[in-house]
Amino acid sequence: MNSPKEIAEQYIKIGEGKTRLSVLQTLILGVMAGMFIALAGAGATVAGVSVEAPSVAKLVGAVIFPGGLAMVLIAGSELFTGNCLLIIPLLEKKVTLPAVLRNLILVYLGNLAGGTLVAAMLVYSHLPSLFAEGLAKSIVSTAVGKVSMTFTDAFLRGVLCNILVCIAVWMAFAAKTVAGKLTGLFFPVMLFVLCGYEHVVANMYYIGAGLFAAQEYGLAAEGLSLGSYAAANLLPVTLGNIVGGAAVGAAYWAVYLKKR
Repeated sequence: MNSPKEIAEQYIKIGEGKTRLSVLQTLILGVMAGMFIALAGAGATVAGVSVEAPSVAKLVGAVIFPGGLAMVLIAGSELFTGNCLLIIPLLEKKVTLPAVLRNLILVYLGNLAGGTLVAAMLVYSHLPSLFAEGLAKSIVSTAVGKVSMTFTDAFLRGVLCNILVCIAVWMAFAAKTVAGKLTGLFFPVMLFVLCGYEHVVANMYYIGAGLFAAQEYGLAAEGLSLGSYAAANLLPVTLGNIVGGAAVGAAYWAVYLKKR
């Protein structure tokens, strides 16, 4: 097992490697991560709709969703929320701010493309027809709920979410086996889903699927539009995720790497 100090030291080189990827490599790996998170979100929704008791359905979905981060870390891809830890090599002055911003922007765009692609494929393959269109109604309801929050609520839930996501990544790096990595990342991710915190890449799928499903199935979706998608959710949640992830990275840098 790697100690927290060893993880901090290793992440400097990991971060340097991320910023040295070409534009094409970064975009492709970003698309893959967006698809992995979207596929996990779809699985969590399907499983949740199949359970009648709402509390149990929420727990079942939370148990399934960590599969997304498992695919990201073990199969290999670039996830915006996890890459907020690039604050570590940035503070160590091993990478530049433009290089970090380049990585985050390209990964964000790739994640958006991957999540939207899965959302479109899921809806237009008519999978939401399952459970007498109960799945379609659940998808739209979830999307409406996400764009109906206040800016402050969405921001704070984004902060809390990425604290847990980056801790999940950190714990996965502590392990030296696949089984250990899966165990390490599982509980923080399960907690953020169970508590209803906001993950911007997951929302790229959830809200995208809601927009597609509302149109395809003629379902009422008050307040759900491209404008509310961007302004009421993506913007505040993105900012919150950046703050939460950067806080985790900066804290570990200050404890284990900052020169005294």
